[in-house]
Amino acid sequence: MSGEFFSRGFRGRRRKSELSERLPPGQYLERDFPVLSAGPTPQTPLANWDFSIVGEVDQPKRWSWDEFHTLPRETITRDIHCVTKWSKFDTHWEGVSLDTLLAQVATAADYVIAFCDGGYTTNLPLEEVTGGKAWIVDTYEGEPLAPEHGGPARLLVPHLYFWKSAKWVRGLRLLDEDEPGFWESLGYNNHGDPWKEERYWGD
Repeated sequence: MSGEFFSRGFRGRRRKSELSERLPPGQYLERDFPVLSAGPTPQTPLANWDFSIVGEVDQPKRWSWDEFHTLPRETITRDIHCVTKWSKFDTHWEGVSLDTLLAQVATAADYVIAFCDGGYTTNLPLEEVTGGKAWIVDTYEGEPLAPEHGGPARLLVPHLYFWKSAKWVRGLRLLDEDEPGFWESLGYNNHGDPWKEERYWGD
């Protein structure tokens, strides 16, 4: 074999055992990044973007785009899983942990609603977005997050179906009691664990 021979980017096929360990039931592996949205793509100038924590807190908190970028940032590599049955392995993100954001308010709330440009909302127990489980991300694969994928910033909760990772997120409303969000009000499961196939009410 020639010493000049090389195969750039060849990684071989994934073994079935790896797929079975990483692919939740009912999912298939997707190499592209499908775009699915409930409405038109908002276009928010960064000068007008802010992120707020409101609701059951001692004092509401707000960050401008520039203030948000002074916060400690993390890089995240996770598999993601859409309720429409595609999964994507080893996605790379950068952003701010919700632990960092929530540490700046005092609250006794147990639930949170993420609210977004365009009116989309999704609900989560607070315990599902704390302890290193969720981020507000503005970078995907080393580039600013594209608007069709939720840019300038989206919620990332990779251990739940991806409708919980709300695009175009603008804040969190903390609640004492749970309240269904957009898809949860239309029949989607209230929790959304891909490993339990919690797709719709009754799953």
